[in-house]
Amino acid sequence: MKKWLVIICFLFSATIFSQLKLVSWNIENFGKSKSDVEINFIANTLKSYDIIAIQEVVAGDGGVQTVAKLADELNRKGSRWDYVISDPTSSSSYKTERYAFIWKTACVKKIGKAWLEKKYHLEIDREPFFCTFDYNSKQFTVVNFHAITKSKQPETEIKYFKFLPAEYPGLNLIFAGDFNCPQSHTVFNPLKKMGYNPILVNQKTSLKKRCENGQYLSSEFDNIFYSQKVKKNNYGVILFYKNFKTLEDARVISDHIPIWLEFSIN
Repeated sequence: MKKWLVIICFLFSATIFSQLKLVSWNIENFGKSKSDVEINFIANTLKSYDIIAIQEVVAGDGGVQTVAKLADELNRKGSRWDYVISDPTSSSSYKTERYAFIWKTACVKKIGKAWLEKKYHLEIDREPFFCTFDYNSKQFTVVNFHAITKSKQPETEIKYFKFLPAEYPGLNLIFAGDFNCPQSHTVFNPLKKMGYNPILVNQKTSLKKRCENGQYLSSEFDNIFYSQKVKKNNYGVILFYKNFKTLEDARVISDHIPIWLEFSIN
């Protein structure tokens, strides 16, 4: 009986510790405008996750330095973190930005160089940023993305995502970011038919400018799409604005909330 209990406990522990937590956050204007207090708040919000995907790192105004400051702050909170930052996106018709990944080195290992999408960089204004990680000898690639705003019709560039699995057939892709478009839009149908499912359905993720009838959230923009090679164990959003007296105060941090996926690799 004791032998079976030991085996069950071992299997349960192996299952628990084989799970990773990915968090994605569009941190508005993530650059030198963020104070040390604000960076500390962001670090406390994200420190329990294993991989952080950040959108809207400013191309200028200290974006690179601010990511480094966030990684340093995370390093003071009990775990060792590393990071990689993209070059500025190649957009010539819209606001160029950078992306960033920050990860716990004890949990995952970065494989090779991270890269901005090359083939469709003319069709996608802020081309996505790819980074491959290894966990227990299993690899997956997070595709970090920030679409053009809703008024500019983000579906006109998201439609090219259906080509990315074929463009990278050897990679286990996980799409994460701010799509400025709800997962219910037909532009996501090709990905869904390939087996990529969103973690969030009917979940608003952007903040209103002011609370209206007790509602703080505005639009269903941020999501994570995962394939059948990924087992979704848990997921959710972080309602960080509840830590502030007003939405105006919260929006100093960002106008989006973080979203997260706890997963294992099949």
